[in-house]
Amino acid sequence: MNIIKRSPVAALGYNFVGAEYLPPDKDEYYLRNLQNRNGIEYRKLSAYEIEVLVRNRNTSDDWNKILVSDAFNPELVKNCKFYGLVRIGKLEPYFLEFHNLRMPVGLYNSTIISCDFGDNVVVDHADYMSHYIVGNEVMIVHVNELATTDVAKFGNGILKDGELEQNRIKLEICNENGGRSIIPFNGMLPGDAYLWSRFRNDDVLQKKLEEFTEKKFNKQRGYYGKIGDRTVIKNCKIIKDVWIGSDAYLKGANKIKNITLNSSPEAKSQIGEGCEIVNGIIGFGCRIFYGVKAVRFIMASHSQLKYGARLINSYLGNNSTISCCEVLNSLIFPAHEQHHNNSFLCAAFVMGQSNMAAGATIGSNHNSRSPDGELIAGRGFWPGLCVSLKHNSRFASYAILAKGDYPAELDIPLPFSLISNDASADKLVVMPGYWFIYNMYALARNAWKYTDRDQRIEKFPFIEYDYLAPDTINEIVHALDLFKRFVGLAYLSQEGNEAGTSEEETVRLGEKLLETKEGIIDTLEILAENFENSQRKVELVKITTCYHLFKELVQYYAATLLVRFMESEGIVYFEELLSRLPAQRAVATWINIGGQLILQTEFDNFGKKIHSGEIRDWEDVHGFYKYQEGLYPQQKLFHALAVLQKVHAIDLAEGGKAAFRNLLRQSVVTREKLCQGIYESRAKDYSNPFRKMVYETEAEMNRVIGKLEDNSFIRQEKKSLEAYRQAVEKMVLNLDSPLLSATRIK
Repeated sequence: MNIIKRSPVAALGYNFVGAEYLPPDKDEYYLRNLQNRNGIEYRKLSAYEIEVLVRNRNTSDDWNKILVSDAFNPELVKNCKFYGLVRIGKLEPYFLEFHNLRMPVGLYNSTIISCDFGDNVVVDHADYMSHYIVGNEVMIVHVNELATTDVAKFGNGILKDGELEQNRIKLEICNENGGRSIIPFNGMLPGDAYLWSRFRNDDVLQKKLEEFTEKKFNKQRGYYGKIGDRTVIKNCKIIKDVWIGSDAYLKGANKIKNITLNSSPEAKSQIGEGCEIVNGIIGFGCRIFYGVKAVRFIMASHSQLKYGARLINSYLGNNSTISCCEVLNSLIFPAHEQHHNNSFLCAAFVMGQSNMAAGATIGSNHNSRSPDGELIAGRGFWPGLCVSLKHNSRFASYAILAKGDYPAELDIPLPFSLISNDASADKLVVMPGYWFIYNMYALARNAWKYTDRDQRIEKFPFIEYDYLAPDTINEIVHALDLFKRFVGLAYLSQEGNEAGTSEEETVRLGEKLLETKEGIIDTLEILAENFENSQRKVELVKITTCYHLFKELVQYYAATLLVRFMESEGIVYFEELLSRLPAQRAVATWINIGGQLILQTEFDNFGKKIHSGEIRDWEDVHGFYKYQEGLYPQQKLFHALAVLQKVHAIDLAEGGKAAFRNLLRQSVVTREKLCQGIYESRAKDYSNPFRKMVYETEAEMNRVIGKLEDNSFIRQEKKSLEAYRQAVEKMVLNLDSPLLSATRIK
């Protein structure tokens, strides 16, 4: 039976906060008065103004509770019912226009309960509007219900006085069982979600993060909903417990409940037709339209949901788009793309710059024992058309999966790999280095695209978009070690000498075969271990090519960072460069925290500071991210030099100018190869007869897709190559310059 409460009509609009929840000497408006910062001085109505309002078919339970500004025009209020304390700003005889919607300033045909209005607002056919603070030049037209309750939390996972823990909103990210649940709050960064969801065995950390969140908010009941300046709301059904920033646009939404919608003049947010949005935080510059369903979620800034997308129990990182698809229980770092109606992502931790193709199904192994497990994917994850993956699986950075139903869990530690399910031969095939060998255009263009399309007003936290960075370089180093071992095992297996050969001897043998580039490697069947949870073979292909490619990339990575360092610091001479580099270097571990790469040692110290209380709140946590951003360029350079020494035994202090000269010149050669790879991988689209056959002539093809020689990205890369070549040649010429004076070095 529905419980319908009956109260005197004279009480409508009053007692918003129960007396038991009011602090001593406070009335129900004390929080409202703190929230209203419009600076308008309100006064009581004059007798003439009341007469005009009554003549215009307005009613109020108490005209003394209607307060207005000095520039109030009662002729612009018609056919409204007022209850409780209502405060109205300036009303002038103008009309406001937005996207061809033209409406006269004023309040018309509405039921208004205990609300504050700024200057020159438009409110027309707000059937039920209660407990909102409305900014200046706001347009609210044809809204069925626009209300706030006394326990409104606006999407934040907090509790108000008297509420039970079971009422708390949590996001069950990364795992369907809720074992990695986090408490959402406005301003939560991807790194915060990572920090909270991953370290579940650290009880002190988990408790501290909960305390940080509780400290951001108070438990007092009675906060009003807010609608910022110049926001437009039209033809919506239910908007309840929603905080809306300025310059937002809401049109035709079915339901928006318990939401913070961040919006500003520089980063306007929008919610469109048919959307149902419940229990979430929406960042600045977001767009949600055409039948979207989002429940228990956070959208970081400048992200999009569209065309029937479903986002549930998930965190979506900055500059991401989900269209038509379903995403459940996932933590997704910035720059994620997922389109097409039949893509499904469940219980996943995806580290950004990712792309889900049509028909991709991530998480499909429900059984009688439990829900899905988890999937972890490094940056650049790209499951191709109709890929089906099982939990638990893990992938190194820039893994691309060919079409297929992968029958078992995968653990692929090799970066830049093409992974193929060869069903006819019943084996898994992994080609490391695929992107550099066959699709350099896509790899390089994506790195540029992510940077170019980063729409954040403040680029914080720093997000690493380069495909060569500490995380991928460390994966390359690990891959080189695996190549040596697997080649050694393959040779011993072919020769029948596995028994009695130590692990160290096997690795040395594999390294010797790879370094000498002997053709015998091409005759070997090189198999990987522990890549798939099955008994079938996992074959590695193009190992020799990838081995030498990866080693060359390590040199290139170090050289480019040295060039960047010398340019940014104004370093001209080799001796000054050496004076600025550390004598001792070790290959460090890095972790991806929300798209920002941070040294493991720094992160460990950060955790200790949370434990000790030195890190006291989320502002301190974000301060740590900012501080690490400042350290990153130098840490990245030192890491590159450590990897260079480990992989190539190159130490600039020992090798001197000759070693540095060779390193720089080799980097130009490598960059030329990469630039050529960019051109050739794109040129295939122009020479492939199956791509050309849909055009009557080459001229038509060029009209449709543009001329290859006019490709802006390729031209940009060629210019960048030439600039890099000139910078390196200039540095090489300066290597033989006189030593700096002691003053200059200092």
